[in-house]
Amino acid sequence: MADSKIKKEMKNIRILIAEDNELSRDNLAELLRSYGYEVKGVGDGRQAMDVFIDDKYDLVITDLKMPHVDGLHLLKFVKEVNPESIVIMITGYGTVNSAVEAMKLGAFDYITKPLKDDIVKLTIDRALSFAKLKEENITLKDHLKKKYDFGKIIGFSDNMRKVFDNIEKVASSDSTVVIYGESGTGKELVARAIHFNSDRRSFPLVPVNCGAIPEELLESELFGHEKGAFTGAIKSRVGRFELANGGTIFLDEIGDMSPALQVKVLRVIQEKQFERIGGVKTINADVRIICATNQDLEKAVQEKRFREDLFYRINVIPITLPPLRDRKMDVPVLVNHFLQKFNKLKKRNVKGLTPEASNYMKRYSWPGNVRELENLIEMLVVMREDGMIKVDDLPPKILSVGKGKSEVLSVVDIPEDGIEYNGVVDQFEKDLLLKALEKTGGVKNRAAKLLNLNRTTFVEKLKRFNIS
Repeated sequence: MADSKIKKEMKNIRILIAEDNELSRDNLAELLRSYGYEVKGVGDGRQAMDVFIDDKYDLVITDLKMPHVDGLHLLKFVKEVNPESIVIMITGYGTVNSAVEAMKLGAFDYITKPLKDDIVKLTIDRALSFAKLKEENITLKDHLKKKYDFGKIIGFSDNMRKVFDNIEKVASSDSTVVIYGESGTGKELVARAIHFNSDRRSFPLVPVNCGAIPEELLESELFGHEKGAFTGAIKSRVGRFELANGGTIFLDEIGDMSPALQVKVLRVIQEKQFERIGGVKTINADVRIICATNQDLEKAVQEKRFREDLFYRINVIPITLPPLRDRKMDVPVLVNHFLQKFNKLKKRNVKGLTPEASNYMKRYSWPGNVRELENLIEMLVVMREDGMIKVDDLPPKILSVGKGKSEVLSVVDIPEDGIEYNGVVDQFEKDLLLKALEKTGGVKNRAAKLLNLNRTTFVEKLKRFNIS
């Protein structure tokens, strides 16, 4: 009775198996299908990451030891993409300690080899029951969550990991921060993450877009004014620095600020004081300052467009956000995030992108960065309504990428500061070898044939890249 109840309550459960031993993988998949679950089996952690991004899985069962990408790395990836997904580890008796370590990193449980049907079934039943209970209680816990946390900033790439590390380090300090990045990279999200993870989080975060407010009005916006200070000042007004007292002021696009205002901001930073326009009363400014810009401020200093003394005052802790074209591996993660967001907001049921559509998304350079991607996904969700997003649903600018040039070159980006040619070529060759091995389940003869290489040459290349 209990089994049938779980099946009924947890219907349509999708399970992903990552196991490099084909026989073990097939046996486990067959067992789980007999319980009524939808099962997908892959032979490598890298392949599992690709599959998990493209589709939704409720539970992942992964071998701890696998070539190329092991179970621990896969666990971290799954938890990054969807923290609610359940992960169960498979391990030998000799690696139980590693499995216990995996549980500390977020795995639900582990099962040891050789797998026993009753133990597998019991472990999965426990995991799914736990998930159901967690789902029932999640609304009760939502109000305890902070409004902003690192989870609002999406990324799995190495350069985004560095950003997360920097946020964590600077949040607890009161140091001035400058966030550098192109338009649409998420500079305000970083500012919010810093503020809401700081000791000032119970006080206001006040944003000011210095590039969007006319120069003649910006001073009043920042510092306020007294009644009669200028034509139209019919009453006194509190400025943004006053509003932010005790908290944080976020000066977005500070590079667009006029030299005259730069002097006044410099004084606030140095003396922690200011006066309203037309006022004589000195107002204390207990405010942390976070700035952002899409400009090269050092170049602006050299060109006399930005004050050198202000630059050195605000550039205490610089954080640089990479453009989306330099973190292409985050595109599928972001797509999945925005699909969930807009499905909920627009009451749609778009399940994802077809592999062909996903490939086009990965090739595109995203000049508008994350904001452009978010807007595109919103449009696609509204227009598609349900099912899968196909190539025909994508706008021409996405589809034009790669036309008239090789498929390989279409996915290679050359940044402004250039690339390491030999390193890129080596990495591409290594990826080809690994991909061929993945497709053949590690059978070297078949992998060599896929690449039109003789076996000897193929094995020599594997040795060169330390691929076992």
